[in-house]
This record gives sequence, C-alpha cells and structure tokens, in this order.
Amino acid sequence: MKNSSLFSSIFFSLACLLTSSYANATVVEIRTNLGNFEVNLYDNEAPETVANFLSYVRAGAYANNTVHRSVDDFIVQMGGFQYASSFPPAPIAVGLPVINEPVLSNVRGTLSMAKLGGNANSATSQFFVNLSNNSGRPSNLDTQNGGFTVFGQVLDNGMQVVDQIASLQTFNFGGPFSELPLSGYSSTDVSNSILPDEDNLVIIEDIVIKDGTVLSKPGLNPARNTLLSPSLQQPDNSRSGGGSLGMLSILGLAFLASRRRMLSIKD
Repeated sequence: MKNSSLFSSIFFSLACLLTSSYANATVVEIRTNLGNFEVNLYDNEAPETVANFLSYVRAGAYANNTVHRSVDDFIVQMGGFQYASSFPPAPIAVGLPVINEPVLSNVRGTLSMAKLGGNANSATSQFFVNLSNNSGRPSNLDTQNGGFTVFGQVLDNGMQVVDQIASLQTFNFGGPFSELPLSGYSSTDVSNSILPDEDNLVIIEDIVIKDGTVLSKPGLNPARNTLLSPSLQQPDNSRSGGGSLGMLSILGLAFLASRRRMLSIKD
C-alpha cells in the first residue's frame, strides 16, 4: 500500500507539472552558498530553452548542484553535477536535448546553455554565465558550434556574486572538474590528498521562481546576435526536447530512480 501511494503521488505530481505553463516564469533567483542573484529569463527570444530550463527548476534538479567550472574572464559553468556529501559530485539525470536558439548575444552577464562540441542541438541541463563579452573573438560564442543560446541575464548587482565565484582559485581534478573553483582550499590540501567538501565547493542550494510575469522586467534591452546568419537563428522545433516532453523525460528518470531505491531497500 505504501508503494502504491508513493507511485500515485509521483504520477500526480508529474501530471500537475506537465499541465503547468513553463514559459511564464521570467525572474528566477539562483541561491548559492556564496550569495544569491536574480536572473531575468528571455521567454520570448528563447522560448524552448527557457521551458527546458524551468523544467529542471520545477523538478528540483538544480538543488545542491555545484559550480564545476570557472575560467578567468570567460565563464562560470553549472547545472550538471550534484553534491551529496561525497566527492566528486554526481551527474544529474537529464532529459532530451533542447533546440538551439542563438538569437541573443553572449555579452557579459548573460546566461547561455552549454553543449557538446560539434553538436549545436545538444544542450540539456548545464549552463554558464558570461564573465566578459564573449560574442566575438577570441571566444566567438555567437557563431561557434551554431552559436550558444542566451536565455537569461543577471539582474542588478547580481554579477558581484558571480564575480566573487569567478575570483576563487581553481583546481584540476580531471574530467569535468579540471577547472573547479574552490573556497578555503589550497595546494597543500591537494598534496595531502584531502578531497573538497561542502565547505569548499560552490553549491547552488536551489533555483526558485521569483516572478511569473513574462514582462516583469520590460526595460531590459538584450543585445541581438548580429554575427550569425539570420537563417541559422531559426530553430527546427520538431527536434526540440524542451517544455513538456523534456519535463516528462526528467520526471520519468526521477520516477525510475525512486522505484529503484525502493526496490533496493525492500525486505
């Protein structure tokens, strides 16, 4: 009976989430252990990407996530790995890739989706904040790999928090953690084989929706991507995994994980 009740609860939550309007939340707050910052989401300019991002937010997929990459004067990246009391952080479950929407420019303070090299339509959960104007040379994020999709902008003095994260010393733990920003950690710790923990990692405690009004920040004037051919900025929505389909994939993975956990402790 307990199992049936849990499964019913999961399916009920899934149904409620799928019938929600994911593209209506404009302002979210990213809460980290080094401070919080608000982000305006560009619902109209990157609708599929915003819907995809919000599906992860609503599923709680970004809770206890880590900022796993920081590159000076370039980006800080997050959204892919969750810390659960042991190092290294584990990859989170992801849904289908979302279609590329390279309409806006990768200038300082914007949020963009990370993706695989050589595959423009491969973004899932990971994203980054641009620390500099990365639209043209040398980074060329507006044109490289089909252009990187800008879907949000840090508001007000939020970049002070991002810059604080970016100022941390980075350490190479290999793979996705080869440029890992850490606080209160040193080369001596590395020499002594001491692994980072929650006191050292930059942790996203949660991402929450602050304002569900699409035009809650109408005064913003995002820079357009003028370096990429207009024909390449038109997404093929038939290939998108955003919105309800992406949410279904994410919650489906969460459901299977929950069921496996239950089976593993069943007497």
